[in-house]
Amino acid sequence: MSKANARLAQITVPSIDQATAHATRASYVSTLTQPVFDSPLIAPVKKDPKLANNWKTKSAEELSDEELIAMPDSEYMNDKQLAAFRLRLQQLKQDILNNAGETTEHLREDTVVVPDPADRATIEEEHALELRTRDRERKLLKKIEQSIARIDAGDYGYCDETGEPIGVGRLLARPTATLSLEAQQRRELKQKMFGD
Repeated sequence: MSKANARLAQITVPSIDQATAHATRASYVSTLTQPVFDSPLIAPVKKDPKLANNWKTKSAEELSDEELIAMPDSEYMNDKQLAAFRLRLQQLKQDILNNAGETTEHLREDTVVVPDPADRATIEEEHALELRTRDRERKLLKKIEQSIARIDAGDYGYCDETGEPIGVGRLLARPTATLSLEAQQRRELKQKMFGD
């Protein structure tokens, strides 16, 4: 089967039965000459051995990112790490709520009627941009709430798909992450290939 036919068969997959769809996808993937997804070179997170035991003497509020990363793997998602991530999530939530309040005040202040159409358009565009930003933050707020619930349930820090640890470095970069880096890459590859 040529690449063009395989691609056409892959595009029409929803209209055929599952067995044929699976075979078509398999043949499409096998016709590729290069890997579809080259994993980026991920530098391993360097743990500073001098900081490895600082978590024992410090409270969750006092722990820095470097100290969280330096904690031994055997202590992954212990009480102090969970408390530190809870504090970070709650601070992020509070920042978003403060921004929402500022947006409300800002929109109230800018209700002055401006006679110049260009100035009015500029003000409306600024408002639209600010509202889009707040909408993204609203969605993030929901993820933050879910992450705090995961901490309460004892599931925080573990991948939804594989059950493996997500990793402290990834959680520091994205505290609402629910997938390990590998699972996220697989999901993005699948979305890219099949448009799911």
